Amino acid sequence: MSDAAIKVQGLHKRYGEVEALKGVDFEVQAGTVFGLLGPNGAGKTTIVRILSTILRPDEGTARVMGYDVLREAVEVRYRIGLAGQYATVDPNLTGRENLQLIGRLAQLPKRLIRPRVEELLERFGLADAAARPIRTYSGGMKRRLDVAAALVQRPPVLFLDEPTTGLDIQSRSELWEVIRELVLQGSTVLLTTQYLEEADNLADRIAVVDGGLIVADDTAAALKARLGSTTIELGMESEEEGSRAQALLSRLFPDRTEREGTTVRLTSDQGPLVLVEVLRLLEGEGLAPGSLSVREPTLDEVFLVLTGHYCHPGELVHAEVPCNGN
Repeated sequence: MSDAAIKVQGLHKRYGEVEALKGVDFEVQAGTVFGLLGPNGAGKTTIVRILSTILRPDEGTARVMGYDVLREAVEVRYRIGLAGQYATVDPNLTGRENLQLIGRLAQLPKRLIRPRVEELLERFGLADAAARPIRTYSGGMKRRLDVAAALVQRPPVLFLDEPTTGLDIQSRSELWEVIRELVLQGSTVLLTTQYLEEADNLADRIAVVDGGLIVADDTAAALKARLGSTTIELGMESEEEGSRAQALLSRLFPDRTEREGTTVRLTSDQGPLVLVEVLRLLEGEGLAPGSLSVREPTLDEVFLVLTGHYCHPGELVHAEVPCNGN
């Protein structure tokens, strides 16, 4: 029997002439964090909307906790929490009233709603503002309340669509801790994010979505290992020494050594072992680098290789299309 909390097979979705999903397949194991990464328009939010029963796929199947999102949508809704990209709380209600309303809509027992609401207000740093209308909240406060609202019923599966958008660094870190705690308690989290660092820190597995397709699905470590190389940078004292070092290392590592001014770069699949050999060879020729750095492949570089572009908040992906991870 599969331990998958979420199972997606052959999902297709069109918006008129635009094919948003072209046959998406993946599984999310129970009690893990699954990250969906991709540029603007890749299809991530469409996947979340289908899994949360907001959209109907044109083809394919999707199951959450064993329930079909089409045929058993009500059962799915009782088992999920959803925080979208934009705050969905009522601006005219207070923070406390919003969470209490969610508790009632989720049909929690009345005796459990108040303590759960107070717990979440405290956990997300909103206790002091709990009696204020949401319209007086800052963007970051609204975001935190929106995520808290998704947690009121303690759902076994939580969908977070760019959960830390609009949060400062401290609030992001606090939310990361909440997500880790939820998983330790047995929850399953699927999150989309425009922060590669976020996926690297949180996700047990990462699926890279591009053009409506899953182009990679693996752990962050395995994805980075695909690049197959550690970069060693040696800062020599002069360009003459840099040239000598490059010539020496190129004999042993052809096509893997390059020089830029006084900096010599070497890539290798066996970084630590090669580093010892490199330093020994240089010492034998009377060469000593003034600076040394060893850098493992980053998820940024993996994303570039897989999709042909970087994806950072505020940067452009394709002509005039902001990279916001939709």
